[in-house]
Amino acid sequence: MRIATYIISVIALAVGIFNVSKIDLEAPLEGDSFTALITAIAAGCAILIVTVLRISKKVDRLSKKRQA
Repeated sequence: MRIATYIISVIALAVGIFNVSKIDLEAPLEGDSFTALITAIAAGCAILIVTVLRISKKVDRLSKKRQA
């Protein structure tokens, strides 16, 4: 599971960087630039969700280790 979360994070980071480079700073809310902006935000959310999942799994492992 840990490897999968790292792979998802790397893919989301690559998608986010690609889409940030496609944003037109003159008109960020028009046309393809708007799509790139939304996709970059979605990639950031995916990274955040996977990071929360990774931290929650770590806390779960540590709490099980303390109970044993």
